[in-house]
This record gives sequence, C-alpha cells and structure tokens, in this order.
Amino acid sequence: MAEFKTSISDPNSRKAYKGTVSGSNADAIIGKSINDEIDGIFLDLPGYKLVVTGGSDGSGVPMRGDINGSNRRRLLLSDSTGFIPAVKGQRKRKLVRGRQISADTSQINFKITEHGPKSIEDSFNPKEEKDSEEE
Repeated sequence: MAEFKTSISDPNSRKAYKGTVSGSNADAIIGKSINDEIDGIFLDLPGYKLVVTGGSDGSGVPMRGDINGSNRRRLLLSDSTGFIPAVKGQRKRKLVRGRQISADTSQINFKITEHGPKSIEDSFNPKEEKDSEEE
C-alpha cells in the first residue's frame, strides 16, 4: 500500500497544512494527475474539493504538468518547474517526473477550491484535551 505526505494550501487564509494519506484513501489518489480535482473525503476533509498542483518522488524529483505518465525523464529546461537558472538564457538537462501520481510519488501538493462545513484548522490542529487529573 502507498503512503503519501500531503501539503494542502488554503488560498483564503494563505496557510498550508501538512498531513499524510495511507491505506485505501491513498490507493484512490493513485492515477490522478496534476490539475485533477479530487474529493476531500480522501484526505479526511469531507465537503472540500481540492486540486492536485504538484508533488515529488522519494528522491525529490519534481512532477511536471506537461509530461504524460509517471516516468522519470531528463529534459533540457529553461526557467520553469524543476530548474531556476542562475544566468539569463541558461538551459540545463534536469531529471523530472510525469504528471500522474503513482506508488513512486512520496509527496503531493493540493490547493483547496471549495471549502466544506468544518474548518480546516479543526481537522489538522485538533484541540488537545486536558488531562482530568490536575496536580
């Protein structure tokens, strides 16, 4: 079974939240691509709608939205995802991964498009219950 780390960004509050997805929820995300909308139920956020914006594999190789599949490829890149040039006009051959989420993907980025009834802060930062025994 796959397990993914997630980074969920909220454009309204301009905050990002970390999480993990494993088990059958992770299996449901496999096969989705960048810019696909998924239901928040897979990320324990019922009522939310999220868009996949990117990700990376275990080695840190970034996903690109313009490459089909989930394979790694070495591309000649200018200023874009996967390469930031040090000099104007510089190009470099870099290793990047396709847009499709696979079992090799370790981290996925999401952006919230529709908010649900419950606050996202309540889902990711549950209030700690105080111990009933106070000294």
